Parts: sequence; C-alpha cells; structure tokens
Amino acid sequence: GIVPSSVVLTSFQVMSRVFLIWAVTHSVKEVQSEDSVLLFVIAWTITEIIRYSFYTFSLLNHLPYLIKWARYTLFIVLYPMGVSGELLTIYAALPFVRQAGLYSISLPNKYNFSFDYYAFLILIMISYIPIFPQLYFHMIHQRRKILSHTEEHKKFE
Repeated sequence: GIVPSSVVLTSFQVMSRVFLIWAVTHSVKEVQSEDSVLLFVIAWTITEIIRYSFYTFSLLNHLPYLIKWARYTLFIVLYPMGVSGELLTIYAALPFVRQAGLYSISLPNKYNFSFDYYAFLILIMISYIPIFPQLYFHMIHQRRKILSHTEEHKKFE
C-alpha cells in the first residue's frame, strides 16, 4: 500500500530480473561482454531512477510534472530497449547452454525427471510474445489516463 504498483506485476518483474541476471548472465560467462547486456542494464537503471523518484516525490506530496511525465513517457523507448536486450542476451546464451548442458537434468535418474534448460530458455523467449504487448499497451493506457488527467487539471488551475 505504500506505492500503487501491483504486487503480482512487481513480483513478476523482480523474478524475471533475478532470473536474467543470475540464471542467464551470471551463469553464462560468455554473454557478459555482449552489448545486449549493456542495453538492458541501461534501460533498467534509467527506469528505476525514474520510478523511485516518482514514488519518493509522490510520498512527499510534491510530484514535479517532469518526473510524472518521464515516468509515463520514457517507457515508450526504455521498455522495448530493455526487452530487446533481455531477449538478445538469452539468445546469445543458447549455444553455450546447449553445449554445456547447463542446469539440465537428463534421464535416467532416481527422480525419473528430466529438464532441458535450453528448451526452457526458448519457452521464456516465446513467452515475451503475448506478455510484452499486454504490459506495453497497459502502460500506454496508463499514460493516456494519467497525463491527460494532469493536462485537464492544469487547464483549470
């Protein structure tokens, strides 16, 4: 209740970032020098600076319009930039994951269970297809709602 963000969306975002940092970038050393890592790190960093500035000023009941505008506008570039970096990093990791059998479990084993991390990463990449547009257009809708409300409010001041 301190900030208006959804617990589910925030949890999903945190888990996906931890996954990308630990299970992909940290685990596959070969991708750490890829430009795609820099792409998502820059996007995430700028996004978080804006987000926490927005939350801080909102809690202080003194939200400058520039920060509100940045929160609901810069995602238009930063979100696709971050997603592109994430996907390109996972894609770059795939050959190394396959070659090393990283985090994969093959049969037979005492648990009668198998897991192919390479296939899992491909499924993660495919999951961006339905998820990214939903989240992106939700933010577009939020932008329209929040910023148009602010503009209307400014007209009456």
